[in-house]
Amino acid sequence: MKSINIALVQTKVSENIEENVKKTAKLIEQAAKAGAKIVALQELFQTPYFPQWKNKNKDDYAEKVTGPTVTAMKKIARKLKITLIVPFYEKISAQGGPASGWKDKYFNTAVVIDKNGKLLGRYHKIHIPQDPSFYEKEYFREGELGYKIFSVDGIKFAVLICYDQWFPEAARLAKLSGAEIIFYPTAIGNIIGDDAPEGDWHDAWETVQRGHAIANSVYVAAINRVGREGQTRFFGQSFISDPFGKIIKRASPSKEAVLVAKLDLGKNKFIEKGWGFMRNRRPDTYKPLAIKTLKK
Repeated sequence: MKSINIALVQTKVSENIEENVKKTAKLIEQAAKAGAKIVALQELFQTPYFPQWKNKNKDDYAEKVTGPTVTAMKKIARKLKITLIVPFYEKISAQGGPASGWKDKYFNTAVVIDKNGKLLGRYHKIHIPQDPSFYEKEYFREGELGYKIFSVDGIKFAVLICYDQWFPEAARLAKLSGAEIIFYPTAIGNIIGDDAPEGDWHDAWETVQRGHAIANSVYVAAINRVGREGQTRFFGQSFISDPFGKIIKRASPSKEAVLVAKLDLGKNKFIEKGWGFMRNRRPDTYKPLAIKTLKK
């Protein structure tokens, strides 16, 4: 049986970046002691969700991949012999300095660090929202690296970030590229004072990702934060769905948590064969999906 123990770390976040990292490190150690071999953190795990405000100083939150956060996580991964998925706000400095005419680039990034503390690679969030309380286009450049598949001890997984979770194309591309698990680091909640007349955002968030699990016969692991930051109350409830869309673990809506589960990856193939979704695809009819705007 092909299986893996994974863990999701759900936390409250303060303005103190150093303290956020220290607290998360303790929870990672807790996950490792519980047997987790892959541990995933929430989107922008060590900073407040600053994109809910306009005109914040990017450099108050951004770091290079060689900076203190990723460096600390490399040491933890090596010490605990685990794989870490670490989302953070990445700054890539302009080549040649200001005189070159290049500008610094800022990405919403997740790096994957292996059990030896080595950087396996990174994913830059591809879909960037721009809505009230989610002013992400002011801070993040659209991802340019494409969709990534990471392989650890024969287990293949993808990392997509928050707003990516609303796009079925991203999940399908991850599946077609070999992903057995899709991790979705997230920062999402309800806006205080907004009655959300369109419906229950938490229900929609969970349902669409369970749909990705079913349609693609993969495990889905969504990691969210908890607590109030500004006018946003994050609804937590990080969860792991099996490839039939069944929630096998769900965290608290208000408390920090370490969610650990053993995934039977053989279930992916069993369900894929039963549904026949991959077998009965019609790629010859999907060309319009690559067109940005269809004629009505």
